[in-house]
Amino acid sequence: MESLLGIIFHSIGGFSSGSFYMPFKKVKDWAWESYWIVGGFFSWLIVPPIAAYLTIPNFIEIIATASPTIKAFTFTMGLIWGVGGLTYGLGVRYLGMSLGNSITLGFCSAFGALVPSVYYDLYPTDGKISFSDMLTSSGGRLVLLGVAVCLVGIAISGKAGMLKEKDFAVGHEDKDKDFNLVKGLIIAVISGILSSFFNYGIEAGKPMAETAVNYGCNPLFQNNVTYIVLMWGGLTTNFIWCMYLNFKNKTFSDYTNKKSPIAKNILFSGIAGTMWFLQFFFYGMGESKLGNGASSWILHMATIILTANLWGFYLKEWSGVSKKTITTFGVGIGLIMLSIVLVGIGNSL
Repeated sequence: MESLLGIIFHSIGGFSSGSFYMPFKKVKDWAWESYWIVGGFFSWLIVPPIAAYLTIPNFIEIIATASPTIKAFTFTMGLIWGVGGLTYGLGVRYLGMSLGNSITLGFCSAFGALVPSVYYDLYPTDGKISFSDMLTSSGGRLVLLGVAVCLVGIAISGKAGMLKEKDFAVGHEDKDKDFNLVKGLIIAVISGILSSFFNYGIEAGKPMAETAVNYGCNPLFQNNVTYIVLMWGGLTTNFIWCMYLNFKNKTFSDYTNKKSPIAKNILFSGIAGTMWFLQFFFYGMGESKLGNGASSWILHMATIILTANLWGFYLKEWSGVSKKTITTFGVGIGLIMLSIVLVGIGNSL
C-alpha cells in the first residue's frame, strides 16, 4: 500500500510538472525572461514557505539551527539545479513540449540516478549505495544498463528532432516557428545534466528533514523544509540571469507596460510557478513512501515525460510530419521509458 501511495503521489507531481508550461502560453506581450522570473518567484520564494508552514510549523527554527555546512551544500546544489531549471524552459521553447521534455528529462533521470551514488563513493555513508556498490551487484548493474538505454533513447529522440526539422523545412514553414534543433539540443543536454542535481540537493538536506521528523512532523512532508534552502539556490541563479536579460533586451518595461495585460500575465505566470513547485511537494510525499531516492527520481521523470508528450500531441507539435519521424520519436520515447523501468527494478534489487 505504501508503494502504491508513492506511485500516486509521484504521478500527481509528474502531471503538475509536465503541465506547468501550459499557463505560460496564456501570457501575452511579455518577454520570456519576464514571465519566467515572475513564475519563479512563486516557485522558489512564495509557495515553498507556505507549504512548509502548513506542514512543518517550526521550519524556521530547523533551518536556523541546521549545520552551516549542510545549508551551504544544499544551497549550492540549488544553484546548480537553478541553471538546469533556467535552461529547461528554453529547451521546451526551442524543441517543443514533447521533444524538449523527453531529451531534457531523459538526461535528468539518468544523471539523477547516478550523481548521489558517485558522491557516496567519495564520502561513504552508512545505508547509502555508492557507485562501486552498483558495479558489484546485479541490481546496480541493471541500473547502469538502464542509464545506457536511456542515453540511446535520447539519441534516437534527437534523430526524430532532426527529421522533424527536415519535415518543417519543406511545406511546413508556419509550424512551430520557435523550433531550433541545434540550439534546443545543446540547451536540453545542459539542462538535463544540471537539473539532476536537485535529487542530490534533497540528499544533502536530509539532516534537516530528519530533524523535522524528530520534532514530530509527518514524514510525508519532511522534505518541505529542505526545499526552502534548495529553492533559494534556484531563485538566485534564475533571478540574476533574468535581470540580465531584462537589462540586455530592455524588457523591464514589461512589468509596468499598461498596453499588456499585466494582471492576467502575473496570474498565469503565478499558476505556472505554483504548478512547478507542486511537482516537488508531491515528489517529497512519494519519496517518503517509496524510501528509495533513485527509484523515486526515475518514476517522477517518467510521469513528467508521459504528461509532456500528451500535451505535445494535444498542441499538434507533431502534426504534418512524416510517418518515419513519428515512428522514430516513438522508438526513442519507448527506450527512455524502458530505461526508467530497468532503473526502477535495479534499485528495488
